[in-house]
Amino acid sequence: MSVNLRGRSVLTLDDFSPTELRFLLRLGADLKTAKRAGNEVQKLRGRAIALIFEKDSTRTRSGFEVAAYDQGAHVTYMGPGGSHIGHKESVKDTARVLGRMYDAIEFRGFAQTDVEQLARHAGVPVYNGLTDEAHPTQVLADFMTMREFSGKHLSDMKLVFLGDGHNNMARSLAIGAAKIGMRMTIAAPRSLWPDEEFRRHVCELATAQGGRIDFDEDPKNAVAGADFLYTDVWLSMGEDQSLWRQRIDLLMPYQINSALMAATGNPYTKFMHCLPAFHNTETTVGQEIAKNFGVTAMEVSDEVFESAASIVFDQAENRLHSIKAILVATLA
Repeated sequence: MSVNLRGRSVLTLDDFSPTELRFLLRLGADLKTAKRAGNEVQKLRGRAIALIFEKDSTRTRSGFEVAAYDQGAHVTYMGPGGSHIGHKESVKDTARVLGRMYDAIEFRGFAQTDVEQLARHAGVPVYNGLTDEAHPTQVLADFMTMREFSGKHLSDMKLVFLGDGHNNMARSLAIGAAKIGMRMTIAAPRSLWPDEEFRRHVCELATAQGGRIDFDEDPKNAVAGADFLYTDVWLSMGEDQSLWRQRIDLLMPYQINSALMAATGNPYTKFMHCLPAFHNTETTVGQEIAKNFGVTAMEVSDEVFESAASIVFDQAENRLHSIKAILVATLA
């Protein structure tokens, strides 16, 4: 079956078929190989891409800028105060302006409705670099990384996400895993599970592809036999900072540490995180948490983060290659 994604936006993985997702993963791997071999062919010369960032970023911004540069395209970065979007000018009007000047638009911000509005009115592909609901480019990088560190097919792997089960990463991973036919468990307190409608949706998607999505309150039970343990920060950007105490109390049993890694019963289990991670006190936030709550590591212990099982920087690198696959597939 041929795959043609030219002109398509990437707003959520829900919009893509399993065949299309696998195509993007293969393309990302091919582009990574070409870059390392020094024989990458530029297919985006003369293209211009607008990068709108309501939320700051390290990996998403770097990934889009380097991917565009490698492929011969140009980018314009618009930071949190770099445009009128949502302040003096509506999202709809911004879309209609930028769509006349650029070949594509990336948006990293808060509301999923904003990136959807951009896609509706811009007339060019729009890419979701992260919203409060979805982080599709990260999941593609994650699946690329999982394929590199396991001899199994994705559909034969078991992935466990631990922590805030209703955040954008847990939900996006669940959609991607369901589409691919993977086994995935979200391990979280019931109060932090995704809503019932979402749970039903991903379970139905997974069943159709021969996979399975589970939800479990018991972290040790959830991780049994896992190939990959995945976590994210316990409080997302933009959430009320007063929630830290509550989240720490709720989620400390879900911290990925050596004991939980051992509980998988699999000596080859790998640790994953979309980054940044609070695994020590070498950041301003880490120091504040240690001072206020007496906690020196949150979602992952420093021992696991720095261990041989940690593949977080491979994930980070693969943001570049997965983003490049999206650009080439939709613009070239």
